[in-house]
Amino acid sequence: MNPIFRVLRRALAVLLVLPAANAAEPPNVIFVLADDLGYGDHGVHGNPRVKTPNIDRLGGESVRFTDHHVAPVCTPTRSELMTGVSAFRNGGSGTLSGRTTVRLELPMMPQFFKDNGYATAHFGKWHLGDNYPFRPNDRGFDLTFRYNSFGLHSIAGNWENCAFDDLGWRNNEPARFKGYNTDFFFSEAMSWMRQQTKPFFVYLAPTAPHAPLYVEARYEKPYEDLGKLVAAFYGMTTNLDENVGRLVKYLDESGLSKNTILIYMTDNGSAERSGFYTAGMRGTKGSLYEGGHRVPFFIRWPAGLKGGPRDIDALTHSTDLLPTLLDLTGLQVTRPAGFDGHSLKPLLDGGADPLPGRKLVIQFGEEFKKWDSAVLWNKWRLVNGKELYDLATDPGQKIDLAPSRADIVKTMRAYYEQWADATQPLLHPENYFVVGTPVAPVTDLTAEGWFGPRLSDWKYMARINEPSFGYWKIEAAATGDYEVLLYMFPPEANARLNQALRNVPARPVSGARLLIDGKEYTTQTSASATYARFTLPLKQGERHHIEGQFLDAAGKPIVGAFFTRVTRIRN
Repeated sequence: MNPIFRVLRRALAVLLVLPAANAAEPPNVIFVLADDLGYGDHGVHGNPRVKTPNIDRLGGESVRFTDHHVAPVCTPTRSELMTGVSAFRNGGSGTLSGRTTVRLELPMMPQFFKDNGYATAHFGKWHLGDNYPFRPNDRGFDLTFRYNSFGLHSIAGNWENCAFDDLGWRNNEPARFKGYNTDFFFSEAMSWMRQQTKPFFVYLAPTAPHAPLYVEARYEKPYEDLGKLVAAFYGMTTNLDENVGRLVKYLDESGLSKNTILIYMTDNGSAERSGFYTAGMRGTKGSLYEGGHRVPFFIRWPAGLKGGPRDIDALTHSTDLLPTLLDLTGLQVTRPAGFDGHSLKPLLDGGADPLPGRKLVIQFGEEFKKWDSAVLWNKWRLVNGKELYDLATDPGQKIDLAPSRADIVKTMRAYYEQWADATQPLLHPENYFVVGTPVAPVTDLTAEGWFGPRLSDWKYMARINEPSFGYWKIEAAATGDYEVLLYMFPPEANARLNQALRNVPARPVSGARLLIDGKEYTTQTSASATYARFTLPLKQGERHHIEGQFLDAAGKPIVGAFFTRVTRIRN
């Protein structure tokens, strides 16, 4: 085709689309996701002590989904929110042991917005992969300020972080977060929004109030009679609330509020373990009972939602968010998107529940264990495949009705069987970290990404009497030699392999072993060594299992290499 005609045809195509695109100004979208904050940890839900006036006010201006459910822990919830696909089907079903990444063939929320011309940014926690190609800026975000893994004190994070002036990441580069982390994330988000000249999507996911519980003393003071831990937890919550207030004030004063979809949600049940206030629900974070997975879900959009603020009691799920946003914004879907969730727009428009008999499965974990689940149907809850509760008459799940309602149990078990049969073929995603790419020339692997034992933070590294070993899955981006360095401690610590550090005791390291697909390479290490070095020849596109081990003087494995750095050697 003549180049001039090709240009004219493209221009005509753009002109034909413009009237529809300009018919209504695309809304901005801001999604705020609090970490470890339960339904009952909000004043708007009856908590008699915690101060959340700004979140309460936002709830009063929003449509509130009052029977909304997520996974009982963070990564599965986040994977479901970002994909619209349930956790065991999308790959991100657990918080550790190689189950924190989403299958690459599944598009994620920011990619849909970016495809439609939106500016996209992420601030805070990701917990869906720290290495290429699973980082937030690999999955559709133009800008990300993030922590590795779950945040503070994780093995994958900077070992000296304490919530103040922490070291994290700005896209692919290390960056210093100035001040208190929650304040920083909200401030950076608003600063970025001020610079935008086109519609934007912001995912604002602070780590508050996830442990460790660090906050300025002035936020703890109103709760000091409740004890140190609760005071810190509620203090972090109050600081989060203050930042939500700053965000809403900015939107109101800038004139952005009217055409901005503002969503507030939390990622699982409460981590506050004192039993202070549960909103009448059984269970907290990690539980398959209601308190583990029922969370607040507020959505405010003055220009776009029909009717005023109100409660909607329909059964809804984390997988509903993405299809709902696509429906509300009218984004063109150019990627395959086989959602498990459903758009909630009919409910937001004031219509009847389009799924009145809906059933849901709540299940998560590093391994799929049949019946380790909660099945939801209207107000019925089937827990672990055998306990049955009717929340309509027993919101605290105290009375097991399974013996007297075998008909309900049978129906819900049959639904679970169908769901499990469809899920099991998807349980082993081929998610490999790609090493030696120009966009990620250095790959730092940590024990949090091991396939093997559950290792999350520094306290697990101290288990001298419980040797732990695990492997990573890697794929070479290019053929050549790769340097592999095995560390006991983070590379930036510059610590000897056989010294004690923080709460981790000294280990008698005299050598190291590298295993790749079962083939062994060994080397001796000196008393002053801070790492063990190997060179591996890898071929482009080949996939491998790689594992590092430290050895004692007799050649016996002591513990796995908690930190491993892989770099392509350029000749």
